[in-house]
Amino acid sequence: MAEQLISLDDFWSLRNQFPVIDARSEREFDQSHIPGSINIAILNNNERIQVGTLYKERGPEEATIKGFELVGPRFHLILKDAIKRFPEKKIIIYCWRGGMRSHILSWLLSMVGFEIFRLVGGYKTYRTYSYELVRKDWNLIVLGGKTGSGKTRLLKKLNEAGEQIIDLEGLANHKGSAFGAIGQPVQPSVEQFENEFAETLQNLDPDKPSWVENESRKIGRLILPDKFYHQMLTSPLIDIYKTDQERIDLIVKEYASLPQDELILAVLRIKKRLGGLRTSQAIQAIIDGNHEDWISNMLIYYDKAYTFDLDKHPDGKTIQLDLSGIDEDKATQILLEAKSQFYGKYTYPTDRVE
Repeated sequence: MAEQLISLDDFWSLRNQFPVIDARSEREFDQSHIPGSINIAILNNNERIQVGTLYKERGPEEATIKGFELVGPRFHLILKDAIKRFPEKKIIIYCWRGGMRSHILSWLLSMVGFEIFRLVGGYKTYRTYSYELVRKDWNLIVLGGKTGSGKTRLLKKLNEAGEQIIDLEGLANHKGSAFGAIGQPVQPSVEQFENEFAETLQNLDPDKPSWVENESRKIGRLILPDKFYHQMLTSPLIDIYKTDQERIDLIVKEYASLPQDELILAVLRIKKRLGGLRTSQAIQAIIDGNHEDWISNMLIYYDKAYTFDLDKHPDGKTIQLDLSGIDEDKATQILLEAKSQFYGKYTYPTDRVE
């Protein structure tokens, strides 16, 4: 079947209909890729270096011949794998610039009846789009509160209520503290994080406010784009309050079952800030299974850090809400009513809360 060249605009309408194949090397794919795509490397990591070097030194003709020489013996394996994995034989293909590698894979698969949609400009076109999207202007409303206030849970409830949300911690695979990586998948690269971030933003209406949890500029080892972080600092903030015991109880639910050795390592990572005595006390409490004690110890440090971050927000754009003793459904309703002070009146749907 004939190959069809598609633009990035075409890609958005087709991506949910057909599998998306990344023809780049494994290393390129692992570094970053279009979310949801599947890697079928035409040239592996070492082969890509060989062909790239030859291209620079002797030109495209010899590089192309070398590419076929390297991948040719694997053609039958690629065909068998593709037929098994994509029996409907309709796929989207891209490589770095939409050039030789995606063209070779497209040519090969079309010989056994595949219908191919090849992305013009390749991954580079997509990456330019995602890079720019996370640096555009967005209407934000920031949900703040000390560690253990249940902000992530409330974000999900707001989403269920029809609100636009940006779950930065979910995208980053990190809960934003020294303990935030425990039990989470490995964090993506900065570039892949921005791709996933852009995928979220693409589904939002930029004219409507989107809720985002109050975060530091760094989430684990990832760094938020400067412009987006500045927008968070200057956007309306709703700072929620829960009692210390409520916060401790929530953290116990989320962290008590995690591996003891990883909890201890997390404490040691902030030893300089905690001080020797508090560090020793926290570690002993973890060993003893006294979770309330070590969590109370940690909150002394994190509460100070949160107060410092809170001071970065401008006067007149912060609302403080006492949500102690209030369940998540009622708290969601209160948050939506508070939002109306910044973004107009909100009528809470009667079918959302029992």
